[in-house]
Amino acid sequence: MSLETVTDEVIKQNLEQFLIVLSVSLSVATVSRIFSWFRQIPYTLLLVIVGLGLAFIDIHLINLSPELILEIFLPPLLFEAAWNTRWRDLKANWIPVILFAVMGVIVSIVGVGFALNQFTPLPLVTALLVGASLSSTDPVAVVALFRELGASKRLTVLLEGESLFNDGVAVVAFVLLVEIPLGAHGLSVETTLSRVFAFVGIGVAIGALVGFGISYLTQRLDLPLVEQSLTLVSAYGAYLLTEEFGGSGVIGVVTTGLILGNFGSRIGMNPRTRLLVTEFWEFLAFFVNSIVFLLIGDQIRLSTLTDNLNLIFIAIAAVVLARLVATFALATLSNWIAKTEIDLREKTVLWWGGLRGSVSIALALSVPVILPNRQDIIDIVFGVVLFTLLFQGLTIQWLLSKLDLIGDRPLRQNYSELLARRVALKRVLDYLAKLEQSPDIDPEFFSYEQHLVKQQLKNVEDAIQNLNDSYPQLQLLTMEQLRETLLDIEADTYAEFIRSGRLSTNLSPVLQEILAESKEP
Repeated sequence: MSLETVTDEVIKQNLEQFLIVLSVSLSVATVSRIFSWFRQIPYTLLLVIVGLGLAFIDIHLINLSPELILEIFLPPLLFEAAWNTRWRDLKANWIPVILFAVMGVIVSIVGVGFALNQFTPLPLVTALLVGASLSSTDPVAVVALFRELGASKRLTVLLEGESLFNDGVAVVAFVLLVEIPLGAHGLSVETTLSRVFAFVGIGVAIGALVGFGISYLTQRLDLPLVEQSLTLVSAYGAYLLTEEFGGSGVIGVVTTGLILGNFGSRIGMNPRTRLLVTEFWEFLAFFVNSIVFLLIGDQIRLSTLTDNLNLIFIAIAAVVLARLVATFALATLSNWIAKTEIDLREKTVLWWGGLRGSVSIALALSVPVILPNRQDIIDIVFGVVLFTLLFQGLTIQWLLSKLDLIGDRPLRQNYSELLARRVALKRVLDYLAKLEQSPDIDPEFFSYEQHLVKQQLKNVEDAIQNLNDSYPQLQLLTMEQLRETLLDIEADTYAEFIRSGRLSTNLSPVLQEILAESKEP
């Protein structure tokens, strides 16, 4: 058999496996929308359960390599989260986010490593590697549930912001620790700090370079599909370039996503293009998450997990306890330093919502084969990830309900839809007014159509008034949307001047500072 024939067979087999995975994922998505009972389970957790069921009957779809997650799946997930993270929200909560992302990772590594080293036969370095693998949070399912149920915006920002940055910190810590048993370097403070600063510094530098570079290009283009493609290139380009130069690809992608989402999209993209790009990344994140979470469940090897149940139980207890200590202690410290006022209920949800997922799996699988206890590390990480996704993930809604943290998002969504309908119907009436004197339109037909639209508009305005009377806080939503519109108009104007050649340099937005100051008492 020729080499070309073998290559064709491999490609065909990979495509078939990919289509099977995609078909199973989309089938789960369809079933979860059709049957109301399944809607109570977050979609990503349902995928894990289905994958676990396939593993139980010994059906494994494809081999999940760590390179596949880190280089193909991870960049779009990180970029989408960073793109949708508003800088002003992150800036308002930057102290607790940084504390959770940096100090929280350290507490997790030390806590889990110490517990496994003391209560199991695992050596210290192996135990610390497990701690580093499990220090990265993956709250995709929790954040989606927060948005659906209307939990407070701050809870979402804290969990998502922590996850954005602690992925990078966890990967850096893991890379440093995995080199110790290989004899690359020791645990000297000077060496460790220099390498950490190098990882982070290179990641931020290349991420900023790519982010501002793509922003510069989008300012001079008005081609939605090209600008959308540039964001995709920037996500993978930032990751691969940063890794090539010895930095943290995770930090590079996050930096690029934050810059493009908060600067490039505002200055260089018109509202239609920005919406198109956002919808594209929402689809891509859904697509990637569908595959990743299904494969996490599918890759579980139940036979090896049962052999290490004692290690897994100790690790679960250590992870939960370390997360408890880190969350409550660091939130209290944040309240003292920055007056963030994170209350007891929010601390409890932040503690229980610290799920582990794809990054933890990828780090565990990337442990070199020559390293002793490699299979123990993989089994422990898989067991803990499974516990957090299924037990914590499935009980977070109950916890939100018990703590009375379910917000008014469905109400706000209904109010936003009514506002949009009012604007649309008024524009229809304006258009009809222009046609009123047209000789081609029958006056009786015109009057009938106009009456229908006016009646519908009155119904919408009555519904808006009823909501305003019953829930006065909804009027704040109208004010927020007005502020967003004003900022969009300013950014679009600068972008128009740059594209026409009447402006050669970027102008920083002035309305954002003025409107922020007007909020202050």
